[in-house]
Amino acid sequence: MKSLALKISMSVLIMLPLAAKAELIVLASPQSNDAYYAKMIDDIFDFHVDYAKKIIKNGDNVVVLADKHLYPDYVKALGKKHVAIAPMHDIWMRDFTSANPAQPVMFRYTAAGQGGAKKAQAISDEVQDEFKYYSQKAGLQFIQSKLLNDGGNWVEDGYGNVVLSTKFLADNKLTESEARKKLMALTGAKQIAFIEADEQGGLEHADGVVSFVDQNTLVINSYPDNPDYAKQLKADLKRGLPNVKIHEIITPYDGSEIYDEKFGSACGLYTNMLVTPDRIYFPQFGIKEDAVALRQIRSVTKRTVIPVQSSHVCHMGGGVRCMSWQVRGKNAELFLNYLNNISK
Repeated sequence: MKSLALKISMSVLIMLPLAAKAELIVLASPQSNDAYYAKMIDDIFDFHVDYAKKIIKNGDNVVVLADKHLYPDYVKALGKKHVAIAPMHDIWMRDFTSANPAQPVMFRYTAAGQGGAKKAQAISDEVQDEFKYYSQKAGLQFIQSKLLNDGGNWVEDGYGNVVLSTKFLADNKLTESEARKKLMALTGAKQIAFIEADEQGGLEHADGVVSFVDQNTLVINSYPDNPDYAKQLKADLKRGLPNVKIHEIITPYDGSEIYDEKFGSACGLYTNMLVTPDRIYFPQFGIKEDAVALRQIRSVTKRTVIPVQSSHVCHMGGGVRCMSWQVRGKNAELFLNYLNNISK
């Protein structure tokens, strides 16, 4: 598979160089004329600003991609060096950008990411093509694959352990053995577990069920009302990842308010955290279980855990991880160098 040089053309001032082990986290605002997000645009803005400020404060780097109408609001809140005019078609940067940040690969964004309707694959391709258009201009290096998969259905620990849902097998018409062979060759993965999603149909992303919080250390949702599923989940994980330690985390899932029935809710899903080399950006929902979840996660990881309030956006079906594209190493350098060059 050939490496694809990808690039982003955007209007920003010079961004500060990344510190050692810092992660570049890229967010995308809705476009100002997007009717789908119109009711949520203020809540998304507030979430982005709070999240971005915590990223900056704790030593990672962030840029928000916005259209020209929302650009001034983000600049006022975060400063020019953290905002760019480079509008994306969607806010869920995790899914249509590159996955596997240590050895990045871009899968073909699936129709489920745009609701799975009749023309959804064409729309998904259009969303991803806009990202490609921008990213090709920055010279970012990653492998492009025709395999169908969303970034939310790729959960890795950075040491070769990966979890995907079995939707990957169905979408690509592969057996587990065939899929492992292809993915190991493509990404450098060493061990891969395929799990059944806890909600069938729709996105079926693994990052709503599991999260790696350290090497060989996996956190999963608890399922006290569905012990059979919990048993099967652990069995599938152990079969694919025999050396990984599994820890359950409290899971007060709340599906009482859902923005779009095609995507469900991420409220109460602490597994949808963003894990960087040194830090974990950890969703909080303004409920009593937040403190319990914080204690649990801090007891099983050496990373610094940073709470991020997600209650105003979780009913859209995602939050901290789903909105974040992670860029590191050479790609982060290329990206920042490009931004420096266009500001001269």
